[in-house]
Amino acid sequence: MQRVILILVFLVIISCQDENKKKVLANIESVELETIYEDSLSIRALEILNDGSLAFAGSDGKFGLYNPTDKKWVTNIIKEDSLQPSFRATGHTTTDFFMLSVANPALLFKTGENGQMQPVYYEEGEKVFYDALKFWNDREGIAMGDPTDNCLSIIITRDGGNTWNKLNCEDLPSSPEGEAAFAASNTNIKIMGNKAWIITGGMKSRVFYTPDKGKNWEVFDTPLIQGTSTQGGYSMDFYDKMEGFIIGGDYTNPDLNTGNKARTEDGGRTWTIVSDGKEPGYKSCVQYVPKMSGNELVAVGFTGISYSADKGNSWKSLSEEGFYTIRFINDSTAYGAGKNRISKIIFKREKL
Repeated sequence: MQRVILILVFLVIISCQDENKKKVLANIESVELETIYEDSLSIRALEILNDGSLAFAGSDGKFGLYNPTDKKWVTNIIKEDSLQPSFRATGHTTTDFFMLSVANPALLFKTGENGQMQPVYYEEGEKVFYDALKFWNDREGIAMGDPTDNCLSIIITRDGGNTWNKLNCEDLPSSPEGEAAFAASNTNIKIMGNKAWIITGGMKSRVFYTPDKGKNWEVFDTPLIQGTSTQGGYSMDFYDKMEGFIIGGDYTNPDLNTGNKARTEDGGRTWTIVSDGKEPGYKSCVQYVPKMSGNELVAVGFTGISYSADKGNSWKSLSEEGFYTIRFINDSTAYGAGKNRISKIIFKREKL
């Protein structure tokens, strides 16, 4: 009997090894694009809601909701006191959708009880510019923006998004002149459990970290190219609480591929440049492919779609079609948004 059990255990181990080997070998080799929305606007923020529907908010005050079952869109336009805000940050809870405008004044909207978008936060000032928005849970969320004083602009809600409060600079690490962020894809913030990470850029590109939903903060240097207003980290993602990736570069010099990609294996405290001097150059968004053990990443920008199967050490171009941001549904399907369109992206894997 003991011999039979040992044989069964051995077979199970071999089977698991074969399955893992298949996942490693079955790399993505191409993409298939299906345009599901077209309009003359810029879209840098997407949300896959709990029911599987897709929401966006873009330039010219326009936002919309897509039902993938019947493939129908419902869109609308926000005009607030003759202002037509441009949205680059979105977020959601189980019940509500949120969208945050860039520039002055900052306008944050939440789904109201009557289904209409209602303003829940307003901030006016010459330097006001918000970049990203995320939620820890249905009650607590965070948005970040460029400094208006000597620290990042951080606003937090603890009541489901009904009210937002800006953190005082004495509660945050100070920011040197010229440190800011890029409202390029709503991926400046990554949340996991109670933790949150924020990537900055410009004259200084660093990672801000809170282990307790914004109560305490640390800041860590990155080796990314930095020192001008257009350089630094544009996007970040974490596969788990230890392994993460940042990408960026310089959008005014998109072919620059040195110092624009880095990986952490210690929760963001230290970062190592990878694929230095190799493709891709500038990208505005990076995301881990779900359920691929942190091995696979996809990065997008107006320069196209790139893919890594080895934690970012090497990359291949999948398409020259440009997108600003991307969100995965599963390991083979995502939505991408960019200039004048949203597309469904099907990732084709190698045949085994």
